[in-house]
Amino acid sequence: MTGHWRDRAATGFQCQKQPATGSRGMVVSNHPLASSAGAEMLAAGGNAIDAAIATLFALTVVEPMMVGIIGGGMAHIRLADGSHRFVDGQSTVPLAVRPDTYTSKPGSAHDVFDTTGDENLNGPKAVAVPGSLKAWCETLRKFGTMSLADVMQPAIKYASRGYAATPYLHECISDSAREMLKDKPISAIYLPSGTPLKTGERVVQSEYAETLTYIAQHGEAALYHGPLGDILVDYMKKNGGFIAREDLTTYKTVERQPIRADYRGWQILGPPPPAASGVHIAQMLNILEGYDIAKLGFGSAATIHYLAEVLKIAFADRAAASGDPDFINVPVERLTSKAYAGERRRAIDPDRAQSWAAGVAQLESAHTTHMTAADAFGNVVATTQTINNLFGAKILIPGLGTIPNNYMNLYDPRPGHALSLAPGKRVTTSMSPVMALRDGRLVYALGLPGGKRIFPSAMQALINLVDHGMSLQEAVEAPRVWTEGNALEVELAVPESIRAKLTSMGHKVQVMPTVAGGMNAIEFHDDGRMSGAACWRADGTPIGIAGGLARAGVRFTPS
Repeated sequence: MTGHWRDRAATGFQCQKQPATGSRGMVVSNHPLASSAGAEMLAAGGNAIDAAIATLFALTVVEPMMVGIIGGGMAHIRLADGSHRFVDGQSTVPLAVRPDTYTSKPGSAHDVFDTTGDENLNGPKAVAVPGSLKAWCETLRKFGTMSLADVMQPAIKYASRGYAATPYLHECISDSAREMLKDKPISAIYLPSGTPLKTGERVVQSEYAETLTYIAQHGEAALYHGPLGDILVDYMKKNGGFIAREDLTTYKTVERQPIRADYRGWQILGPPPPAASGVHIAQMLNILEGYDIAKLGFGSAATIHYLAEVLKIAFADRAAASGDPDFINVPVERLTSKAYAGERRRAIDPDRAQSWAAGVAQLESAHTTHMTAADAFGNVVATTQTINNLFGAKILIPGLGTIPNNYMNLYDPRPGHALSLAPGKRVTTSMSPVMALRDGRLVYALGLPGGKRIFPSAMQALINLVDHGMSLQEAVEAPRVWTEGNALEVELAVPESIRAKLTSMGHKVQVMPTVAGGMNAIEFHDDGRMSGAACWRADGTPIGIAGGLARAGVRFTPS
């Protein structure tokens, strides 16, 4: 397809941010201080893994509503030798929890996991066994070059000295204030005098700074085998939570191989189960490969219609057969096959919206964070981390100074389903730290937060790049759509005329200010340059490292 994508587009938009460029490294995260922490490691001679772990620890301080050491996540790592691996640090169900531990709220829909008293949503009973800290420390030891103490210094500094609250943080606190006010320790930091911190006010976390300092000295053992774990377990025991010492001492991370998809000559690598994302990105791309998306144009009614139909297909299959592969049989080969995509494509009506059932036999939060880092050696990290909902369980653990996850809200409280509770079961997620290769060369690495809207948004970014030929900045900022079978969410930039056409085709269109969260991405150019891009939906900031050290023997000497 020749010509510029805007000449064929039915939906227009202008980018609100500018990309960064560099040749020696790039860090993109959803807070400028976190990106600078990673860039500091690159400037000191560290690699992308050093930068990623420094960024993640910093994010626990400056994005406390999104990520924490009592959380979980998934990291996609590409090493300089070209190998790819996923480090699964997802949270697990505590051993004391059974399939019927919670009581589902009467009348809840099949995909709504609410429980009586919101026990799996807020408070100690909502907290699952954490995996983040163990995964970060192990990853640094295996693949990094710097010490844990060095990469944690920026986070410790931000926690002890404080930082200025952004408008984004202020809004997040305001959204969660009603529940947070029920817990004195968390309110003391984020709602002093009973009102949310205002933009520009200092956020100081002195207790958490002490926790980070202890971890810097003793590693993950401080939590999983040591006194920090004792504090967590004692709190759970006194307040009705489920995490016990055995949950911490037996927790293990898992290294997994990526799901691979071929799309119009590109190779897309995404997360494997228990993540649902890689499987369903492959499935949706396989179906869409049968349409000339470039010719149909970005944001046209036809393009959005096909996106909506493949999303509904993917979510129907996800509900039937997604989960922890140690507990259920996920039919990966069938879901990712070109033949199955052909079956599903043939059933799509090009003119009418349909309802879809699963084609195979057998929910999550929008409040995650993502960061992407790369160095000049060929190492790349794309990782998505979360404490699940905004401010997790809406409590703060005294003695640790950190906010725990509420991952138990992602499990079905009703026994007998793919996502039902079972001791030791890992969370099913839509996290999508993906990379795209062309002729064996890495070209893009990207990801974003946004719960069930993550993998559909990542897939749309890939289509923006591959089919529409957008720049990286355009691809991450472009208007998005989403549905899982009910309302078709479209962002504000989609014109009214397009919405009307979609409505006439049977879609229940709902206009949203945003679909999913702030995407962070890196593009790798043939000449060795890197471009970093972050979108308008969060405080995303790319920082590139260029230049370099002087050659040996090159110095100024006065005559």
